[in-house]
Amino acid sequence: MVNPVDPKDTRIPDIGPGYPKWGHRRLTHFARLMLARFGWVIETPYPDVKRSVVVIAPHTSNWDFIVGVGVALALDIRPAFIGKHTLFRWPLGTLMRRLGGIPVNRKKTEGLVPRVAARIRAREEIVLAIAPEGTRKGASRWRTGFYHIAAQSGIPIVPCLLSLKDRTVQFGAPLLPGADPASDLAQIAAFYQLEHLGAQNE
Repeated sequence: MVNPVDPKDTRIPDIGPGYPKWGHRRLTHFARLMLARFGWVIETPYPDVKRSVVVIAPHTSNWDFIVGVGVALALDIRPAFIGKHTLFRWPLGTLMRRLGGIPVNRKKTEGLVPRVAARIRAREEIVLAIAPEGTRKGASRWRTGFYHIAAQSGIPIVPCLLSLKDRTVQFGAPLLPGADPASDLAQIAAFYQLEHLGAQNE
């Protein structure tokens, strides 16, 4: 079993030279203290891969986002995310891009995955964070956009189990999409202890 990453440890962990990092030791220190203060434990380290799509689930509360940001800061990982294109206009546009945002026009669904994948391929390092459920009602149906983005980008998927109940964070082994999407999705479902993802296209 991988030794837990102690959130009380204020040192920045060595997670690989290729990761997009915040580079703010004080911010990382503060995030670790806050996670420890509220009883959160990162049970497994993030895999040593330069580019990945991290799938965060289950999505059960608005607190998921806050905890997710705290975990990213504590590990000194600067994740990217997909956002509605209108959020990237003035006055928030500059801030959204600095935070790692990738603008997309959700009304133009055709070609959305290839456009995002092209942006990813243009980067030497990226950790794209996606919550595939798209709702706080549970994991009965997942959108499979994350899978197709990873497949077309040629990068692995890293599952992330964020448990508000246990206050734990677990990262699974990287999975590079192959010739059998059904098998790949079944492996991801097994990590989350789901019988299936009930996936639908996005």
